Amino acid sequence: MTGEGRGSRRTGRSERPAEERAEALKERVYATFTGLAIVLVQHANVEHVSPARATVTLLVGIVAITAAGFVAEVVAHLAVHSAFPGRAEAGRMVRVSASAIGSVAVPLLLLALAWAGVFELDRALRAASIVYLATLGLIGYVAVRRTRVAWWKQLVALGALVALGGVVVLLQQLAHGH
Repeated sequence: MTGEGRGSRRTGRSERPAEERAEALKERVYATFTGLAIVLVQHANVEHVSPARATVTLLVGIVAITAAGFVAEVVAHLAVHSAFPGRAEAGRMVRVSASAIGSVAVPLLLLALAWAGVFELDRALRAASIVYLATLGLIGYVAVRRTRVAWWKQLVALGALVALGGVVVLLQQLAHGH
């Protein structure tokens, strides 16, 4: 493969429509919140969870939210267009939904290292939680920084996003009885 071929593929990714990029980011945020909820619940019950189970549970949870995102895309398309998506649209749906998988890479690696005995599960779950929180914070920060409003409005917006994220985490914890 020539360097030109690789460059054109990269260019193709960055030239995806803004709406598709926004949808993919939204899927990653959903998956990040889901992953965070999973690791927080497991951390609260760490004495009853093995590293193997924690790793598999996180992987299955993220694959499930990814599949749910794809099914939601197909159902919405059917409802709006009264037809199944064509090949190009189905490909777009797969790309958007599959982007959620990326959210699990580092947390899954941390849990796999605990499974391999490199460090304790408690520490791996705590580190995975921090990775998820940092990811959400970074996404919010980048989103707010892209706006063209005064710095203090960006700060207020970021504070609001952090507060809303905190509410989501609290609700997820309440749903699991913690």
